[in-house]
Amino acid sequence: MSEEDPRPEHLAYDLNKVLSSIVGLKSHVPEDAFTASILGTERSGNGVVIREDGLILTIGYLVTEAETIWITDNRGRAVPGTVLGYDQETGFGLVQALGALDLPALEFGESSAVREGDPVMLAGHGGRRAAVKAQVIGVREFAGYWEYLIDDAIFTAPAHPNWGGCGLIGEDGRLLGIGSLFIQQSQGGGQPVDGNMVVPIDLLKPIYDDMVAYGMPNRPPRPWLGLYGTEMESRLVVAGLSDGGPADQADVQVGDVIAKVDGRPVGSLADFLRQVWAVGPAGSAIPLTVARDGELLELTIESVSRRELLKGPKLH
Repeated sequence: MSEEDPRPEHLAYDLNKVLSSIVGLKSHVPEDAFTASILGTERSGNGVVIREDGLILTIGYLVTEAETIWITDNRGRAVPGTVLGYDQETGFGLVQALGALDLPALEFGESSAVREGDPVMLAGHGGRRAAVKAQVIGVREFAGYWEYLIDDAIFTAPAHPNWGGCGLIGEDGRLLGIGSLFIQQSQGGGQPVDGNMVVPIDLLKPIYDDMVAYGMPNRPPRPWLGLYGTEMESRLVVAGLSDGGPADQADVQVGDVIAKVDGRPVGSLADFLRQVWAVGPAGSAIPLTVARDGELLELTIESVSRRELLKGPKLH
């Protein structure tokens, strides 16, 4: 057993019971799905049982547009599942088991109480060998180039090798978040530290009932541009475009420097996203000022709802 393995005698909760709530997920996505070229057609990761009838919380990219899902517990049993809901803003996905899992549900903790330095555990499917003792190394804003932003992402280290959909467990044995990404970040000017970005569980609580009942939150979808931005030397540069997406159709080009959104200067990727979303809901025309070849160009992007581009779940 390595130093990174959690030890039951050091914990205030039943480790085996908590780990039995973590399941493996395998999904198959059609080749013509919108996300197939980006995320692949065969995806695997983890999920956390959050209701005793087999409702599972995971990270949405594992199950987006999935036509088949298989759920595996720590005893090797497998049952089919179906996508119950997906939220673009938080990145959470819900899967419903279509067979009896007979697994305990993990209770929600309070991610708003998480602080840097807190001891935690990242748990994936596979029992103790798939659990990593970790520490919170930061709680802060995270902006993703795929038009994604959360205010209080939780960053942990060391890294979990199978982070997608794993559960972040607090000292009381409750669920604090869902693993989303592998990250590298510098601490105190030293060598980069390998770790994970976790989506905090408190983001699910206000939308949980709507996600279960309707498969999505009851709020207008945000405008989506299909524009991948990256920060370079204090400038926001277009690093990529979704083929045929709204930005592509509006003649935005890779290498353009985004100067303004709706007349307001842009300072960072997070600023850019907030300014785009402030213009209005999906379908709004987004005025953009870009610098290209020494000139300022005024462009208008007719945004869409990304949700409308995705295949819906199929019940088996």
